[in-house]
Amino acid sequence: MKAMVLSSPGGLLHLEQRPDPRPGPGDMLIRVEACGVCRTDVHILDGELPGISHPIVPGHEIVGIVEAVGTGVPAARLGTRVGVPWLGGTCGHCPYCASERENLCDRPVFTGLTRDGGFATQVVASADFSFPLKGFDDPVAAAPLLCAGLIGWRSLKLCGDAHRIGLYGFGAAAHILAQVCRWQGREVYAFTSPRDAAAQAHARSLGAIWTGGSDEAPPRSLDAAILFAPVGDLVPTALKVVRKGGRVVCGGIHMSDIPSFPYKLLWEERQILSVANLTREDAREFLALAPMVPVKTTTTVYALSAANEAIADLRAGAFQGAAVLVP
Repeated sequence: MKAMVLSSPGGLLHLEQRPDPRPGPGDMLIRVEACGVCRTDVHILDGELPGISHPIVPGHEIVGIVEAVGTGVPAARLGTRVGVPWLGGTCGHCPYCASERENLCDRPVFTGLTRDGGFATQVVASADFSFPLKGFDDPVAAAPLLCAGLIGWRSLKLCGDAHRIGLYGFGAAAHILAQVCRWQGREVYAFTSPRDAAAQAHARSLGAIWTGGSDEAPPRSLDAAILFAPVGDLVPTALKVVRKGGRVVCGGIHMSDIPSFPYKLLWEERQILSVANLTREDAREFLALAPMVPVKTTTTVYALSAANEAIADLRAGAFQGAAVLVP
């Protein structure tokens, strides 16, 4: 197999040839068809997340075909297309797992962080945390759904019945979530980097009824705001534009420090919430919903060996939607 490997924090990925892996008990060997490039991969390369197992193969928006199964996995899964997300396994016994909050598991496994991920031609993943993708005929289009889509969906669930929703940072997650919101009859207000005309045009094409820079105020107060941009300064900014009782949901796994702000921005029962990982139920819900919308992802394709270029372009905001590696 071939894989793009990160040997140390702050370094570049390098192409490495390895022996073909074999699935252990409960695992499946998957031939990777496509793997999305996520903002979390940037945080991993930069050493901003704890618990990274170096050397590591990043990538947690994996779509592929099951080539072999370990003991305990039905042979019927052979030859099927599956998706592998960020949450790659849980202990199943801690208080969080026991209370159906496995996204907060005390001893989790994360794809591309503590277990090798999908920036490769093959990957081994837990069968219990790999989701059937029957009917998803385009692996490139499906790849961003496995994190950008799932985290967006979990963030939206935390917004409750909010009708007017602001999305700060119109990248991979927001461009998927805007379509879901429109399908559900919600109003989307898209906040981009100031004067980013391309991102604002993309947002309008996907149903946003208002677009502007993150330094602008929308024409009316919002019921909720979701922050996909990992910028702590945006928390008080978003609090200023949500109504009494409104929510600000931080959808990223990493964010710069939140600055101090006047209590009056939080008063009147406004809330700040964070999203941590996902649950398998989130995945089942969203993967059933996405074809009904239907969600259409905007993707830019890179060869596996061009993973560093894809990461650089993501940092620079050089494309709309999501980057996807194809072996």
